[in-house]
Amino acid sequence: MEILDSAPLDIASTGRTLRVASAQFFSGTDVAANAQTVVNYLRTAHDAGVKLVVFPENSNRVRDYADRDECWDKSERLDGEFVTTISAACAELGMYAVVGIDLSEEIKPTVRIASVLIGPYGDIEHVHHKTVFWDYEYTLFVAGTKPLEVVDTPIGRIGLLMCADGIVPDVPRVLGLLGAQIFCNSLNSRGPDEVRVHVPLRTLENHVWHISSNTVGGPADGWPWMGGSQVVSPRGNILASAGEESEGLIWADIDVDAADDKNVPGFADVFGWRRPDLYGDLMVPHEELPVADMLGPLSPEMAPKPVDVATLQVSWFHNQEWTVQRAIGQISHAARQGAQLGVLPQLFCFKPGEVDADPAAAAATSTEVLARIRAAATEHSFWVAVHLVEQDGDAFYSTAYLIDADGEIALKYRKTHLDTAESLWATAGDELSVAHTALGSIALMIGNEVWLPEVMRLLTLRGAELVLHPTNWDRQEAPDMAATERTEENRVHLVSVNRLDSPAKVGSQIVRADLFIPGQPIALMRYPSAQWTRYGFEEQLIQRLDLRESHSKTMGFHLDPVGTRQPNLYGPLLAERTSTDV
Repeated sequence: MEILDSAPLDIASTGRTLRVASAQFFSGTDVAANAQTVVNYLRTAHDAGVKLVVFPENSNRVRDYADRDECWDKSERLDGEFVTTISAACAELGMYAVVGIDLSEEIKPTVRIASVLIGPYGDIEHVHHKTVFWDYEYTLFVAGTKPLEVVDTPIGRIGLLMCADGIVPDVPRVLGLLGAQIFCNSLNSRGPDEVRVHVPLRTLENHVWHISSNTVGGPADGWPWMGGSQVVSPRGNILASAGEESEGLIWADIDVDAADDKNVPGFADVFGWRRPDLYGDLMVPHEELPVADMLGPLSPEMAPKPVDVATLQVSWFHNQEWTVQRAIGQISHAARQGAQLGVLPQLFCFKPGEVDADPAAAAATSTEVLARIRAAATEHSFWVAVHLVEQDGDAFYSTAYLIDADGEIALKYRKTHLDTAESLWATAGDELSVAHTALGSIALMIGNEVWLPEVMRLLTLRGAELVLHPTNWDRQEAPDMAATERTEENRVHLVSVNRLDSPAKVGSQIVRADLFIPGQPIALMRYPSAQWTRYGFEEQLIQRLDLRESHSKTMGFHLDPVGTRQPNLYGPLLAERTSTDV
């Protein structure tokens, strides 16, 4: 047995310090041998002072079943030998274990993909049934439907999720809002997106400790399981990583109560800036929403809907007049190149901090700039998304406009989720709308709203085919993880255009809602393709997006990450939550 990596506590302790671990391995057909593997890892972890170990999904047995009946015959029961063997070891060692187990129910052929939390006295403290499946799993298993729960234990509040539960935002978000301090995530993933995107992003979105354990390796003639088990801090720091090739055990020391601090200095409270008053559609059955006609595979009868989109990557430089002229020049150039629609960056014509210092002056300038952009759109028969400051009476708004080819305002979006700095001068908007235009169904999102899974989820449910996103990336994970994930989990095109002077020092990005094509490698099925511009250059990227692709929500033969949502489980998403709640 190999110790792959370990890490001591690397943050200032504010509460309970706990040593946690993750074990990754490949489970074969010998169930007794697999149980012994789990026990051996528990013993090694115990000798290292670990109190909680997370194990992969289907630790009990590799899934080589021909059909549902065989799956039921060869799966486990909670009172069977596999579970009782591990329970006895936990009792002997005084440890917690989270183990992924395929559990057969009384009525054949119902089998649940389960994550079982076993306590230090050998008792089963909680069983989570996986609610979202990866593709083939829908042919063998039944998705969980019971309410999501967080288990309050002496070592912390634990939330269980499993693999595809985390490739969509809903389950981890609910667990976070229910007070989870530690996510225990049992995976059985062959895709690189788990370790690269889903695990770290669900951690950052919710500021919860995240222990993931994935299967690794497998038969030499098959697509290998990716491994990549991790312990990730609430701030997104990877404390321990198992790598992607070897079986073994990792551990790290964590300050459990650090997960209760949801505030990001200079940014926002990751739960406090949510707007549950706007989230009602998250609980509405899909058939009652515009997305109903967009679920499942693409209809072969649907005609292509091409739109040529340009990133107008220009922002404040030298002086305001020069900057506005450059933006108009970008519009002219993009139109000559055949683009139909362009997006300008967040508050493109203002210096960093200028709006915060004098919103009234910024609003006056914005009125003039908006008129000039509308004139340019008319002159070049070009659609433009632009973000400015709007004054309405005594209130100021952070507002994005979609201007059509006639210079008319096709959509106005007042930013609904304000960060700490914006809250000092801006009033929050109260509507997340989709405009049904001659180009297609288009929505707007502004800046750091990319960190809120609820925003693009709601726009998706309301029928968006394309989301335009003036932004000022705050860190590299914003485009690499958050923006990429928004398209992955919703299958909607996303065009994010960044300021030249952004803190993240990365360029603009277009993420495509790729169609699922039979025969795709797993990595391409789940990880949407993207194109970038370079940082710091007035560079254009022109891409043809087929809006028809946003009408194909499948990422496999069976998985639709929107259509398989279970709104009846997501009640906590509508509850008010602050950083002081527990």
